[in-house]
Amino acid sequence: MTTIPEWMYPPNPGGWTADDMDSLSPDAPRHTELIDGALVFMMSPRRSFHGRVMGRLWQALDEQAPLGFVVEMEMAVKLGKRDRPEPDVLIAKVPYDADRTHHVAANVVLAVEIVSDESEERDRETKPLKYAKAGIPHFRRIEEENKLPVVHVFELEPTTGAYVATAIERVRLDLPVPFAIDIDVASLVR
Repeated sequence: MTTIPEWMYPPNPGGWTADDMDSLSPDAPRHTELIDGALVFMMSPRRSFHGRVMGRLWQALDEQAPLGFVVEMEMAVKLGKRDRPEPDVLIAKVPYDADRTHHVAANVVLAVEIVSDESEERDRETKPLKYAKAGIPHFRRIEEENKLPVVHVFELEPTTGAYVATAIERVRLDLPVPFAIDIDVASLVR
């Protein structure tokens, strides 16, 4: 019989909230998200593709970010009372704060998800809907195609509050938003 660790029980009768995540037990998996009030753990091992793309994308964006923007890897975003996902990479328009544990959606200008087998439904369906509803203006989804990254570019359409696809980039990511970005897509894995 499997016993459920004590830390998995919500700290209050109403269930988990985004604010509870800062007091989550250190025994919890490092990458624990809150989606619809439920804890979601990253339990499967990360593939090299995912790690390389995430690290190199973070570095390229960080090098190109103007003053006033911060680029973060695996930093949570508080979208509402019961949602605190952790995009693979994000850009926020705020000053750097060494003690920050999460960003609020109003400050995030770009969320990036790198799709893996374990997270494909959340990365393709659940998270983009939640990011759009929270008003995050830009979203990128990175898929693997023939061992290379493909960047799906989305922008929030203000009248519908939904993301619309604006590009699918396999060679070069050359965009003016949220700031001037120029990245050789293949360099994210080579």
